[in-house]
This record gives sequence, C-alpha cells and structure tokens, in this order.
Amino acid sequence: MPFFALGAFFAFLAVAAGAFGAHALEARLTPDRLETFELGARYQMYHALALLAVAWATTRWPGVATSAAGWLFVVGIVVFAGSLYALGLGAPRWLGAVTPIG
Repeated sequence: MPFFALGAFFAFLAVAAGAFGAHALEARLTPDRLETFELGARYQMYHALALLAVAWATTRWPGVATSAAGWLFVVGIVVFAGSLYALGLGAPRWLGAVTPIG
C-alpha cells in the first residue's frame, strides 16, 4: 500500500503550504483568509500523521478495513484541507459547506 508515501507526501505539502501562507500570502490575504489557509495546513498535517499511523496499521493488520481507512484519509485530506485552502484564497463561501465532508 502506498500509505507511507502518501502520508509523507501530504506532510511535506502541509509544511510547504504553511510556509507559503506565512511568507508569501501574509501581505496579500486578509487576516481571516490567512487564518483559514493556515488552518488547512494544520489539519492537513494532523491527517497526514494519522495516515502514517494507518500505514503502520496496514503492515500489522492487513485487510480491507485498514486499506479502506487509508483511502478514506486520502480523500478526506484532499477534500477537507483542499476546501480550506480554496476558501482562504478567495473561493466562494458555499464551498465552506463542502469542508465537513472531508
């Protein structure tokens, strides 16, 4: 399963997004939008660490349940953090209703 690689990749992207928000976007976004963007980076990191835990779990307890958990975390990271990034960058407010789905 690619969950170790995906977890590491999402963690890397979370650090990169956090740095991008702190350095490149600070002067360009309102404080509320910047906070939303940084919230996306923070939750992406939390979920990336959880995905790494699932990756470890798949080596210990291989099966459909652990594999499904991993893929659901991948989708959740993309939808949850992705929608927060988009909202922070000025996407329409209705996208906020999509965030909890992730």
